[in-house]
Amino acid sequence: MNILSQNTAFGGMQGVFSHASETCKTDMTFAVYVPPAAIKEKRPVLWYLSGLTCTHANVMEKGEYRRMASELGLIIVCPDTSPRGNDVPDELTNWKMGKGAGMYLDATEMPWAEHYQMYSYITRELPDLISQHFKVDMERQGIFGHSMGGHGAMTIALKNPDRFKSCSAFAPIVEPSTAEWTSQAFEKYLGSDQAVWRQYDACALVKDGARFPEFLIDQGKADQFLDEGLRPWLFEEAVKGTDIGLTLRMQERYDHSYYFVSTFMDDHLRWHAERLG
Repeated sequence: MNILSQNTAFGGMQGVFSHASETCKTDMTFAVYVPPAAIKEKRPVLWYLSGLTCTHANVMEKGEYRRMASELGLIIVCPDTSPRGNDVPDELTNWKMGKGAGMYLDATEMPWAEHYQMYSYITRELPDLISQHFKVDMERQGIFGHSMGGHGAMTIALKNPDRFKSCSAFAPIVEPSTAEWTSQAFEKYLGSDQAVWRQYDACALVKDGARFPEFLIDQGKADQFLDEGLRPWLFEEAVKGTDIGLTLRMQERYDHSYYFVSTFMDDHLRWHAERLG
């Protein structure tokens, strides 16, 4: 693991690191905020997954999480959204596919399958690396994210309910298999059999029997992608009649930007801290 940068913030350390990923077959970059409490003892870890076109840096620079993470003693891990590198396939004119748009799935179709293994990277390789180098309590893990990252957080939580104790999302893509801006990427990554897509679709997972105790979702009512790609009411409908708890907060005047995310970041961190103990 290579240290790219380290900066003191709110008594803790904001670091950016890279490593050679066996899963994605390229160098991967990620950010970690370590609160002062983690100097002496293991602390809960909260995984933040970013959205389309983002890297680890977007939330690190604009998410405003460090003050509250320091106060609550939460370690925050911010992975990249896709593999990177000259040998990694991409669609340069399509921001919904390729670099910056890994969708947090394991691609099965070439040329994507060789590098685009983001589900395995987020759930297996990176946690192993984090547990080796930081004072994290792996018995207390939460996950959250924004947009495509909200989709990733929700599907990963639904598929790993024994690992994660909390999950929340900002403006998540709740049904990417039918959303106009993600369904084409699903077909390129996973092939034309839509039954395969269901394992990476929060609404489909719930309908197919996956369960997680509860979710917190914040969604801006002025979000320009609300009707085209996000559609939180579909997840609200999917969990009806199940034992899944859902707090869906539709926020007046807020859009899809990090102005929205940063506004409600403290709420989400407190919510996770209560559940992580």
